[in-house]
Amino acid sequence: KIVEHCTADDAKGKEFVKLLLPDDDDYFVLKPKHSGFYSTTLDLVLTHLNARNLILTGIAGNNFVLFTANDAAMRDFKVFVPEECVVSHTEEENRYALKQMETVLKADTTASAQLDLKALSS
Repeated sequence: KIVEHCTADDAKGKEFVKLLLPDDDDYFVLKPKHSGFYSTTLDLVLTHLNARNLILTGIAGNNFVLFTANDAAMRDFKVFVPEECVVSHTEEENRYALKQMETVLKADTTASAQLDLKALSS
């Protein structure tokens, strides 16, 4: 239902959403609360994939992204939160959240264009 809504003819950003559509072999996890880890299978999926690095993006950087980053850091993942790939209700809240993730969680907030995805995947 979400994909149908976001790709409808009158949906704003439908072209962007189409770029992000999952393939048949992609994993996805539905998140019922603030953290992507809370009451989900994310930890199990990441363990299965032998993941060590996580790149987090999203809406509500000062809530959902921050809480997921916190839970990832507690699980010893290296966390990347590209500064231009998160947004919060206000610019001030977003800057504060990014600073918290950098300082407290040791997250890397390097811009997405500067990330070496090939190196991070190995």
